[in-house]
Amino acid sequence: MKKILIVVDMQKDFVDGALGTKEACAIVPAAAEKIRSFGGEIIATKDTHFGDYLDTPEGKKLPVPHCIKGTDGWQLNDDIADALDGIEHIEITKLTFGCVRLPELVTELAGDEEFSIELIGLCTDICVINNALLLKAHFPDAPIAVDAACCAGVTPELHKAALDVMRSCQIDILNGNEV
Repeated sequence: MKKILIVVDMQKDFVDGALGTKEACAIVPAAAEKIRSFGGEIIATKDTHFGDYLDTPEGKKLPVPHCIKGTDGWQLNDDIADALDGIEHIEITKLTFGCVRLPELVTELAGDEEFSIELIGLCTDICVINNALLLKAHFPDAPIAVDAACCAGVTPELHKAALDVMRSCQIDILNGNEV
């Protein structure tokens, strides 16, 4: 079975930048180790905004400029970038919470093989849950899991709530007994 790891938005602005949290900083070592030891295909998404961010619908509801293409905050966290260095992977920009190209990429990577998908990254309650549910809708019979130890939410409470919702949608939660 082909294994696919989706690394969601492990960018500087979400770790220790404009929207960073201590919980996001805390998961970086586990996420980097997961990437280094993963025996399969890897896709890394990058939340991507532009100079007009504050004029967008998202910017009006979250008026904190972040992940502006070309800025330092848009780049992957250094430890995550180091973990990906030398490992074949696909890096994809996404303009909204869910990456609508993910199902197409998963289909291309899997070919005719059965596959499983695992997601890690930020933020559990926004982009991770959006992408997990998007993938579950496209691949209802595929094993899909989220590693709770390699994810962080906007708050610990929202992280737990998102894990609960994903669990109820038959997405496996790994390392989530404590939440």
